[in-house]
Amino acid sequence: MTYENKRLKIAFLTALTLQDKRSSWRITNSYMAQVLEKYCGEVTYVDPINIRELLIGKIVNKSTQTLFKKGFMYYHSFYSARKYAKILSRKLAGQSFDIIFGPSCATEVAFLETDIPIVLTEDANIASLLNYYTQFSNLLKRSLFEANTLEGMGLQRASLALYPSEWAAQSGRENYHIDGQKVHTVPYGANIENPPSGEVARNRKKSDRCTLLFIGVDWLRKGGEIAFETLLKLEEIGIQAELIICGCIPPSTFSHQRMKVIPFLDKKIESQRREMERLFETADFLFLPTRSEAYGMVFCEASSFGLPSITTNTGGVSGAVRDGENGFMLPPEARGAEYAELIAKIYRDDQRYADLIKSSRAAFEERLNWDAWGITVNRLIKGMLESRANSAPAEIAFSG
Repeated sequence: MTYENKRLKIAFLTALTLQDKRSSWRITNSYMAQVLEKYCGEVTYVDPINIRELLIGKIVNKSTQTLFKKGFMYYHSFYSARKYAKILSRKLAGQSFDIIFGPSCATEVAFLETDIPIVLTEDANIASLLNYYTQFSNLLKRSLFEANTLEGMGLQRASLALYPSEWAAQSGRENYHIDGQKVHTVPYGANIENPPSGEVARNRKKSDRCTLLFIGVDWLRKGGEIAFETLLKLEEIGIQAELIICGCIPPSTFSHQRMKVIPFLDKKIESQRREMERLFETADFLFLPTRSEAYGMVFCEASSFGLPSITTNTGGVSGAVRDGENGFMLPPEARGAEYAELIAKIYRDDQRYADLIKSSRAAFEERLNWDAWGITVNRLIKGMLESRANSAPAEIAFSG
């Protein structure tokens, strides 16, 4: 059987964690589904599954935090995973699918008994996040064991495991001992509906005042203190600068006449979406000296505007940002002085900055867009199905 031109039937799962309305995966899932529909086949959404037992998990988590000062990840528990698999089996019964596609769904498929090939994608796995993100730190030993075990079970069941960065892919291979042939690095795209044209992006101009755009809901994790230090250091070395904070409210101790705070912008509201786009259009650098980052969709979005990113070489950031292409990364120990020196050097060099604008946009056009992701994932999925079909034992015909 050849799958090259076949339109596949795809069961698209929704992770338990997406019941949290704040999850950034909601928008990403929408883009994934669109490009799978465009390049791969017919997408059928498996509706969000409301598991009443999650309420019990919330109570357990609150109790363990109160009594033991440790967390219990109830989304990633054996109890929730078994319940999800049971409901999911019932929903899939009687339907014909070529693949099951699960974004951030290792837990959800861990106990799922099915002959349908499973394709998982996530920006990081449990092992790579432990003691790296706050919510994956200071956990009960039992919770840590269950979450990590479920991740491994899900990855073992998967026929493909797709990650946007080599950092996450390497963790999958090393920590869960999964077959390296089914692990692939495919960068995610920019979650932006109408990126500017290539001509507009490539012809953007440097402003008279070096404008740094900081986007993030977590001031501490995204490196807000270092961003503020950088603003002060730039002024010390003679660079007029401005720091725009979007998405959070810094502690009151961080205040400056050239620091502007925009607490929140909702992309679903047209006027606020346009305001966000204006920030990308008028800034000189996306500046995010993040302390921990699984990937960073915002770097892809910045590249679509030809906006260079200045950030930290940590976690999966290098899956989106490449030094000298669409920005630069400094080591985690770098502080404001080092970032200010780097930014000043680029900002003062007109030709270097102009070239960086062009190569940032090229990074978006070549690899940091959802069409590029969809084309690659379509090839990987159909290649996997071909391989499975070719390796299946041939039926033997008997004549009587």
